[in-house]
Amino acid sequence: MKKAAVGPQTNLPIDGDRLWSDLMELAAITDPGMPYTRRSFSPRFLEARAWLANRFSEAGLAVRIDAGGNLIGRMEGADAHAGTIMIGSHSDTVPAGGRFDGVAGVVSALEIARSLCAAGRTIRHAIEVVDFLAEEPSEFGLSCVGSRAMSGMLTAEQLGYRDQTGEVLGHAIGRVGGDTSRLETARRDDVAAFFELHIEQGIVLEQGGIDLGIVTAIAGIARVEVIFEGRADHAGTTPMDLRSDAGLAAALTAAFVAERAGQDARGGNGHFVATTGVVEIAPNAANVVPGRARLVVDIRAEDHRVTERFLAALEQRTQEVAHACRVNRSGWAVLSDTNPAACDGRLQVMLSHGAGALGYSTMPMASGAGHDAAFMTHIAPSAMIFVPCRDGRSHAPEEWAEPEVIAAGAAVIHDAILCFDASESLTPKSPGINLTDHAFD
Repeated sequence: MKKAAVGPQTNLPIDGDRLWSDLMELAAITDPGMPYTRRSFSPRFLEARAWLANRFSEAGLAVRIDAGGNLIGRMEGADAHAGTIMIGSHSDTVPAGGRFDGVAGVVSALEIARSLCAAGRTIRHAIEVVDFLAEEPSEFGLSCVGSRAMSGMLTAEQLGYRDQTGEVLGHAIGRVGGDTSRLETARRDDVAAFFELHIEQGIVLEQGGIDLGIVTAIAGIARVEVIFEGRADHAGTTPMDLRSDAGLAAALTAAFVAERAGQDARGGNGHFVATTGVVEIAPNAANVVPGRARLVVDIRAEDHRVTERFLAALEQRTQEVAHACRVNRSGWAVLSDTNPAACDGRLQVMLSHGAGALGYSTMPMASGAGHDAAFMTHIAPSAMIFVPCRDGRSHAPEEWAEPEVIAAGAAVIHDAILCFDASESLTPKSPGINLTDHAFD
């Protein structure tokens, strides 16, 4: 494994020690006996929100919670008509998750705003730091609640979702400070640019010895359910050529998913993965030929056309498998299918140049995981930067990112914000970044 070049630096525009201290202090707000857990809408989540609101206020930001339940700290800009540059992520976690997923993005955003304020820079745009509500799948069965609200994509039907206690999502949003009776006010049309820092949640950067990843797109996610109905028979007395084995059909389907996904991943159309994540066999007994099998396949692609081709091939193959195994494919349902979200090319260039100026190596990469930035792309040019995490671990207590890599990512976004803020005055003859040298797609 190669080692990235990131190391302690003294010339960064942000205070890495202060950033790390805040990150560790926020991580300590966790459910006892289950680190690191702050489920959205929970008392622990509200405790962390109060801590963040206090930190925002200490940094000189005006603090509020919008109608969608997003915690926002705002620093006004010099030009009231320039719009808002927004930075942030989320502070909620999965059960027994990590200290960095989402949280590093929120705390880095706070440090960037704090550093801009302390430097006394004149910023044309307003700066907002946001902690989006419930990015992780919540107890209501919905993720990215806050960014859905901000992008105008949180529906009335979703507001009616209930958790296991019977509470309605709309009520829960109100309980944490939102107001769904005014939900339309959460939708923003003033955001000029959105930036999000996140741990990679994978091993590509670490394995390649690359300091930072510049995210090109956030993969679209499709999920399809397949059900095979055969006949349960005695495993010892039923001849092999007389079986209707639903378990065999499931196994052949899973093998096809892996083989075809490997081909598509090598096809030159960007990031693509597919996983047979759910396999349920009935009656699930060692001495019984399986009479029923249910699978759920998760498909993630940077190019939605690849997803469409994969789904068509999978549908055809499951019919062939059913015929070969003498079973009935009784179920085929596309449970969900979201489009990929492209990050803004111009912002990618700014991040890349900023990283190079600070001495960091970068690589373009797609995100196979979902993020709030995917919803923000619907209302503003958006960009993400990935920092490496140890062994690619995430959604686990072992999740870890070094202090210097988080500081590096924050510093690059800091400088990209300054570049964006001044970009209207940049010309090909101006010193610094020549944006005309690059295609923005």
